[in-house]
Amino acid sequence: MSSLRHLRIKMYRTVARQLHGVVPCWVCGQHVTPEAATLEHIQALCDGGNSHAENLAISHEVCNGQRHASGLVPASGISPGQVQRHQAPAATHKSD
Repeated sequence: MSSLRHLRIKMYRTVARQLHGVVPCWVCGQHVTPEAATLEHIQALCDGGNSHAENLAISHEVCNGQRHASGLVPASGISPGQVQRHQAPAATHKSD
């Protein structure tokens, strides 16, 4: 088993234990199942990042791929250092 795969499993289990089974994706904020979990480099290797635990986060494989395809991750104004989460559309009510 590769060391990154082992680290992904260990990180996933730690987060799941801390958050009572709910592991949020670092990119979209939705729950990640163990089968869909990948390790996301917060600071990309090409930008001087490393593969230490402090620079890794759990994300969906699809979110990880989309982030790297676009090359951009919007920063959150609410939580500095975190990714801006996708927001579900607000329900609209008709007024008569």
